Amino acid sequence: MFYEPKDGHPLPHNPFNAIVTPRPIGWISTRDENGINNLAPYSFFNAVAYTPPQVMFASTATKADQGDTKDSVANIRKTGVFCVNIVSRALIDAMNSSSGTYPAEVDEFKRAGLETAECNTINCARVAASPAALECKVTQIITLEGHNNFAVFGEVTGVYMDDAAIVEGRFDTTQFGMLSRLGYRDYAYVTNPFELGRPDD
Repeated sequence: MFYEPKDGHPLPHNPFNAIVTPRPIGWISTRDENGINNLAPYSFFNAVAYTPPQVMFASTATKADQGDTKDSVANIRKTGVFCVNIVSRALIDAMNSSSGTYPAEVDEFKRAGLETAECNTINCARVAASPAALECKVTQIITLEGHNNFAVFGEVTGVYMDDAAIVEGRFDTTQFGMLSRLGYRDYAYVTNPFELGRPDD
């Protein structure tokens, strides 16, 4: 079959986000100007550069109490910082809890029963139980086509890793069962990686 997105699609559910999979989940923590922590997962997330290390995530919805966006982007606009927390298998229920649409004054860390740890290079909390976290300073926020679509880019200024995830000098993605989004309501864990050499190795 073939369809043009501008005309809609003929399936019961939108296939677009299931085609572009798996996608890593950026569990974005921010803090507003009043010191209230916010935590929300974004599956439009990825690393985009090595030197300096940079990441991005995209927000594609809005909330009545934040105008044209959601809490994460609203907070980042004011503070210029955010933290990316990596979601492990043990944290899936907490991640799902934090995905709800709550008023801006709700602290999703508390709602999900998560302990916080302070970031080292930015004024922001991170998920203490996360196997890794990337502390980021915003480099740009780009308005994308469509309504309420924003791409947030940040330079990684600090990297936290759980020592248990470091095996023989590498960050081992299988130690904690890293979570990825497959589209619809489907997810998967990293359990069976393999190594593939490049032709010019």
